Amino acid sequence: MKEENLSTIKRYPITAYLESKGITPVRRLATYAMYRSPLRDEHHPSFKVDTEKNLWIDYAEGCGGSIIDLCMRLEGCSLPEAILHLGKIVSGRMVNDCPRTRIDRNLIEGTNTSRNLIGISNDLPPHLQDYLSKVRCIDLGRAQPFLRCVRYEVRRRTYEVIGFANASGGYELRGAGLFKGTLAPKDITPIFSDGRQPVCLFEGFMDFLSFLSMKEKVGSHCLVMNSVANVGRCIRYLRERHITALRAFLDNDDAGRRTLSTFIEAGFLVEDMSMHYRGCKDLNEFHVSRVCRLRGQQG
Repeated sequence: MKEENLSTIKRYPITAYLESKGITPVRRLATYAMYRSPLRDEHHPSFKVDTEKNLWIDYAEGCGGSIIDLCMRLEGCSLPEAILHLGKIVSGRMVNDCPRTRIDRNLIEGTNTSRNLIGISNDLPPHLQDYLSKVRCIDLGRAQPFLRCVRYEVRRRTYEVIGFANASGGYELRGAGLFKGTLAPKDITPIFSDGRQPVCLFEGFMDFLSFLSMKEKVGSHCLVMNSVANVGRCIRYLRERHITALRAFLDNDDAGRRTLSTFIEAGFLVEDMSMHYRGCKDLNEFHVSRVCRLRGQQG
């Protein structure tokens, strides 16, 4: 990446990045804003964003840095992945206007790209169905009730991606390649929320769809985080419903392990299901390898 492009990413307001994830300040002053830390569940704000220097600090953890450092923590990703993720936001982002489909039609400073929403439909086009069934090994019959096709335009080119709705009317977005995004507001997604315990907890919706595909019948109360940054929201949701027991299908990485520890420290009885797919990055990778192995045996 060119140095000037990296500089543009670092100048992108941390407050705007947090707002795109549904995280708003408790107190905003002329030169800084205070938040309840998005890195964990807390009641008193200890997370400060210096809006003049565009830097953040978490006083409770004694750490801080640039927007790139924050993105790595919130998304649980590497430095190159964080730069790629933020680059997409800076070059043209989707933000919330009404419960389903607000789009920011203003151009981001320093760019000439905006992303305009065309529509949301129930029918996934063939190329997205093929991606789900052939690449991700998802059972379309079970998955399609939870999915939508989101269509948008950039520079007069039309794109279609998979949309997975959350509790606030926003969508998690996935393309048939590397594209990941969000149609804000960002939030968690409860499914089959009848209060039964333990609740099956998933980091992303592709893991939830893998779980659906692996089981003949799913009657469990499920909760999709849609990002480890939503751990605080998950804890509040579970406590409000007096849920105390979880089965956690989280990623086999540092972010997944930190998130697991957060739920345990918050007092939940947690069964770590990642031990059943140790050696794989996540549940979907395990599911794909399992399906490929079975197909090989049958062939």
